[in-house]
Amino acid sequence: MLGNRIGLLGGSFNPAHKGHLHISQQALKRLGLNGVWWVVSPQNPLKSKSEMNSFQSRIETATALASSEPRILTTGIEKNLRTAYTADTLDALTGAYPKIQFIWLMGADNLLQIPKWDRWTSIFLTMPIAVFTRQSYSLRALRGTAAKIFAKNQISIRKIQHLVTMQPPVWAFLVIPENLTSATKIRLNSQRNNV
Repeated sequence: MLGNRIGLLGGSFNPAHKGHLHISQQALKRLGLNGVWWVVSPQNPLKSKSEMNSFQSRIETATALASSEPRILTTGIEKNLRTAYTADTLDALTGAYPKIQFIWLMGADNLLQIPKWDRWTSIFLTMPIAVFTRQSYSLRALRGTAAKIFAKNQISIRKIQHLVTMQPPVWAFLVIPENLTSATKIRLNSQRNNV
């Protein structure tokens, strides 16, 4: 992928949906990125294996959805790196690609729950972070543990174009038009239709 400013959007992608695409497109536009890598997790440590579609099907679904945006690359790189936790994955990626300026992308729901992640504070110390609004989570996330601990490292929206080049810990909260698609709702609707 051309260029060295890359956003990383990680998760189960169970399944990939238009919300992932929407956040990625907003990140490309608002953060001046050259590309976004979708880091499809082989298994989210916080989720049950029984509720996960196969890794291969999640990769295929994400690849098909991302095909409409050539600057998005779907990757199963965590499987190759043999990493199970985001902190380890980001460490490995920054080591493997020292010339790329990475930025971690996530929704407000993940900012709220990130204290449950393994070595979560090290994620803030590894690369810049862009957090995107997510209905019903945003206010709680901005009052949550992570936002409080790293409050002094939050930048104003006026500096957003420079976020990817800033020295961590640094993060920003981006208010964007929301896409209300939810993987959980998609799975529930699929289960109802299969009954």
